[in-house]
Amino acid sequence: MNTKPQNHENEAMRRAVKLREERQERYKEEGERSIWMNLSMVGALGWLIVTPILLGVLIGRWLDRTQNTGIFFSGAFIFLGVVVGCYLAWQRIKKEQNR
Repeated sequence: MNTKPQNHENEAMRRAVKLREERQERYKEEGERSIWMNLSMVGALGWLIVTPILLGVLIGRWLDRTQNTGIFFSGAFIFLGVVVGCYLAWQRIKKEQNR
């Protein structure tokens, strides 16, 4: 019988329980975040996503005009802006969760 997967599951469960206990302890010490802190987080995430997209639009449009390529660069840089913006938002959320 192979007990290795079960040991791995037990270790994962221990880590999850420990993390939950740490979060509960932190909540007892710090209390609930205010509505203004939550709203400011939403605003910051919005800017983190929108800013790279707008930069992608500006750079893409400029390249399309100078190279006369239609919307080739605009599409590519908008996509790149979305990817970068989502990555930055994800990193910010992870940072807040670890606090």
